[in-house]
Amino acid sequence: MAEQDFTSSENPRCILLKDVRSALKPDELGVDIATIAIPAAMALTADPIASLIDTAFIGQIGPVELAAVGVAIALFNQISRIAIFPLVSVTTSFVAEEDAMRRAGRLDFEEDDLSSKHSEKKMLIPEKGLGEKMPSLEPEKGLEVGVVSQGKKQIASAPSALIIGGILGILQAVFLITTARPLLSFMGVKYGSEMSTPAEHYLKLRSLGAPAVLLSLAMQGVFRGLKDTKTPLYATVSGDVANIILDPIFIFVLKMGVRGAATAHVISQYLIALILFWRLQAQVDLLSPSLEYLQLGRFIKNGFQLLTRVIAVTFCVTLAASLAARLGSIEMAAFQVCLQVWLASSLLADGLAVAGQAILASAFARKDYNRASATAARVLQLGIVLGLCLAVMLGFGLHFGARIFTQDANVLHLIGVGIPFVALTQPINSMAFVFDGVNFGASDFAYTAYSMVVVAIASITALFFLSSAYGFVGIWIALTFYMSFRAFAGFWRIGTATGPWEFLRS
Repeated sequence: MAEQDFTSSENPRCILLKDVRSALKPDELGVDIATIAIPAAMALTADPIASLIDTAFIGQIGPVELAAVGVAIALFNQISRIAIFPLVSVTTSFVAEEDAMRRAGRLDFEEDDLSSKHSEKKMLIPEKGLGEKMPSLEPEKGLEVGVVSQGKKQIASAPSALIIGGILGILQAVFLITTARPLLSFMGVKYGSEMSTPAEHYLKLRSLGAPAVLLSLAMQGVFRGLKDTKTPLYATVSGDVANIILDPIFIFVLKMGVRGAATAHVISQYLIALILFWRLQAQVDLLSPSLEYLQLGRFIKNGFQLLTRVIAVTFCVTLAASLAARLGSIEMAAFQVCLQVWLASSLLADGLAVAGQAILASAFARKDYNRASATAARVLQLGIVLGLCLAVMLGFGLHFGARIFTQDANVLHLIGVGIPFVALTQPINSMAFVFDGVNFGASDFAYTAYSMVVVAIASITALFFLSSAYGFVGIWIALTFYMSFRAFAGFWRIGTATGPWEFLRS
């Protein structure tokens, strides 16, 4: 194994400086990262860009509709993240680990061997060698990962992810449709207000696409684990192009207004899901031989840990949107534009996070710690470079591009106030996202969950205090603190060489 080859006399806190001169070098590792990260980043930003286009079209209707849809989108996205993030993150790591073992010869780990309990000990696979069948299966059901069914790979995590994704998608749709009014009221859109009707119409219609969204993201997690980020990119772009074409038709030609924007978005999501399923079933056996083979237990176990984390993240961002909505429709409209740009640009760093997670999960499964430390250092260095580039581009670009979203002078003024926060926080945001991917690649789900709860408590306190004292500006100051806390929490785990990163002390 590569474990004994790892030596380090460096301080773990200096990992950001490890081979820093090679950060942009197109070597084997650099090419691997780029091959995964670039398509992943493009796919991740495609949907926020489509939402930005939705926002631009709706902004032409009026500031009230823009603010109303802004609240509905924020609510839908944050509720979706509660289910999506744990599902995709766990799927990516599990599929990458299974695929690494498939390439090694046989799948030889038990259900618990991929859990966070063993990630603390860096025991992602047992010390049994590669010649045994899965202990959790009966002999006649032993799964040789090298064996395929009708030319398809047998990876237990793939059908498991689709089953869980489909169930969660249906539950989310039912929940949002039946509770749309009280949820919007919590967000500051009181029933009977000018924003109430368009926000409720948009949210209920868009919720019909929740099953497609969850299934699509589950399948994207499978493709990421297989280090294929091009297929999700093609599917996402196809769906979003359809959305862009249908938006003006439904909104203006058919005069459906915000309902048209929601309908176009739902159609595009089902198109994406169909394309991904068509491509996935051609590569992976999705008809599992037994429930035991599915191993749903490890999905649920690790998923619940990440669920805690996502609820904390979701509450922070949703609370920020709610506080902005309570300031008025002008403030909410400006906040919506700034938030969409902030998230869309920051998600470019998620491409690096996906690459880091997939490569690290494979490296940890093989106990190749040289590869693990080199990958972590490289993606973090690239994250800093990306964040600085985004800061410069947004600092200049958003000043000139704000009129794409609205012509209202008051909204434009507040967007100008938010631009420095959107631009200057990009390096911090990039580091926060990349650290997430690095720790997920180490299957360190427990730490990421508990540390985010602490971050959320501090951030929520800052949001209430600063929004009360400084209004719109206070909300953005608090969001800056929030992303800074997230980045620091991610760095702390590696910097202290604890958990799965203990090997850095070797």
